[in-house]
Amino acid sequence: MNMAVLTHYFTIESTGSAVFEDRGSKFIGYTFPVKTVIDFKEALARLKKEHPKASHFCFAYRLGLDGNNYRVSDDGEPSGSAGRPILGQIDSKELKDTLVVVVRYFGGTLLGVPGLINAYKTAASLAIQVTPSVRKSVEINYTLQFDYTRMNEVMIILKRFGCTIHQQEMQLFCSFKVGIAVQSEKDFLKQMKEIPGLTLNAER
Repeated sequence: MNMAVLTHYFTIESTGSAVFEDRGSKFIGYTFPVKTVIDFKEALARLKKEHPKASHFCFAYRLGLDGNNYRVSDDGEPSGSAGRPILGQIDSKELKDTLVVVVRYFGGTLLGVPGLINAYKTAASLAIQVTPSVRKSVEINYTLQFDYTRMNEVMIILKRFGCTIHQQEMQLFCSFKVGIAVQSEKDFLKQMKEIPGLTLNAER
């Protein structure tokens, strides 16, 4: 997908879980909103602590908007039987910044590769279904620097465009890090540049 035309994306903002059982094995699907690999590692570590007797922790995640940052793991299950089916469910909903982990408790009966694919796919699908997805605007990040006396003018424009304020330092000279929806960027820049002494730097 071309970043130049991508204005919105779908993600999750909360966690969810669902259970699927097949021939004695229990598959518990968990969803997590994640922004970084560190977020992923923390979520997986938490689950391993919660389920010390589980036999497998299979997962998939997709980070960022370009779709290139992803990972799948079968965690000892036959190759392609777990991680890929989980990722397929994330992609079927076009979700970004999303992790799905399926925790398996082995029930004593081998399911075979088709059975495993179905189980991991179903557990992931059920977990995603119970987790609300949200539509978000793709944002371009900017650093704004301006004199404190211009604060009111800056805040009016930020509010008008529904900007996300990521960081702010307010002294005699102020520095803000903000995100602006890509489709509003042109008008936002035009209005900001009318404020005397304000400097803008894009973080692309």
